[in-house]
Amino acid sequence: MDIFEIMGPVMIGPSSSHTAGAVRIGLIARELLRNKPVKAEILLSGSFARTYLGHGTDKALIAGIMGFKPDDERIRHAPEIAEKTGLSVSISTGDLPDTHPNTAKIALYDAGEYAVHVIGSSIGGGNILISEVNGLHVHITGEKTTLIILHRDQPGIIASVAVTLAECGVNISNFHLFRQERGGHAVMTLGLDGTYGEELNDRISSLPHILSSTILQPI
Repeated sequence: MDIFEIMGPVMIGPSSSHTAGAVRIGLIARELLRNKPVKAEILLSGSFARTYLGHGTDKALIAGIMGFKPDDERIRHAPEIAEKTGLSVSISTGDLPDTHPNTAKIALYDAGEYAVHVIGSSIGGGNILISEVNGLHVHITGEKTTLIILHRDQPGIIASVAVTLAECGVNISNFHLFRQERGGHAVMTLGLDGTYGEELNDRISSLPHILSSTILQPI
């Protein structure tokens, strides 16, 4: 057991799951949008839906969407700050089947109406799992630099990505692959040791059969 497991994350309370984890879900949704969000539609499920007012889960998600960190004292005022800065937010509750009890579905829109849809769960101690992005299954924890690669399901794609990363001196710490159907679209998520920027992402994006690649920094 390490000190994090004993004390938990550095955060504004009251709950590591309902507050710190929720902030991190919002942060990842913002990063995946890649632009400043102007509209957020948030659906809360399970325990999030039942207790969000008492735990401030709605405030935490909005704070993350605005780029605040879990220890930011502005979290408790996030809805008011969002209104002043032109971020339109709607909150609803419902049921997301086969998900963790602490789960939120977020739709973010930028000024050009580009949207990203994210399903994320707060799984305890401030830890999270993003399980779906734009309708595709993923596995993102935000703990490491992560490549999210949408590609055609063709032989050799995984090998070409692995070779490119090896050529760049990048070590893969974890790997997950999901596909809709054989020969259709697939998405791979790769956790990387170390910190890398858009130059690496550009190399991956240029590979054959890669539809899009996003590099997500640790959050």
